[in-house]
Amino acid sequence: MFWWIVASVGAFFIKGLCGFANTLVFTTILSFGNSNINISPVELLLGYPTNAILAWKERGSIQWGICLPLAILVLFGNIPGVLLLKNADTGHIKIVFGFLIIFVGVEMLLREAQAIKIKESKVVLGIIGILSGVLCGLYGVGALLGAYVGRVTEDSHGFKANICMVFVVENTFRIVLYTVLGIITFDVLKQAVILIPAMLAGLYLGMASSKVLDEKVVKKLVIVMLILSGVALVVNNL
Repeated sequence: MFWWIVASVGAFFIKGLCGFANTLVFTTILSFGNSNINISPVELLLGYPTNAILAWKERGSIQWGICLPLAILVLFGNIPGVLLLKNADTGHIKIVFGFLIIFVGVEMLLREAQAIKIKESKVVLGIIGILSGVLCGLYGVGALLGAYVGRVTEDSHGFKANICMVFVVENTFRIVLYTVLGIITFDVLKQAVILIPAMLAGLYLGMASSKVLDEKVVKKLVIVMLILSGVALVVNNL
């Protein structure tokens, strides 16, 4: 239980600070002694209220034209992702996704350094939306969502508002799907309830830290966490 508490505090500190990457932190800490089928549903139940809290806090920055189409596309990708989680050896899939995330993160970092802004692309939206849904359903990971939302929002407030709104929709759908498929059990619920205080402590510390950090620093932290998320996916599954 000690490492579950450590994972909860650390993961949701990052969530409060950056708006995402909690799943990778949580899973990376726990994956050495636990399987994804045991980790993902607990993290989902802990992450659901944090997404609602952050989306509400940053509600003034929500851009419905960005988050709603992306949420719908993510839902389409969720079903094959969840079925893969339950029935398939997903190691190779995660490695491919990991390299993709690293590539996108590095590209974002270079664009940020050159201060280049891009317009929203419907083609990119479609591809990233579906792939993000597969990755979320498979592993609970929103790094590809982070890649896209980070490209089309202006600041950390907009980033957190829109990515967390997408997560609220996706999490709701995935909780229902996990329950129907028997992935969420009574033991999973009990484990999540026990970890709620640790989750709230980490989230509060992360949110408090984000208030005192410079906006540009937070944005770069988001991109760095994105790249580290990809690295963690690759390393954990080699």
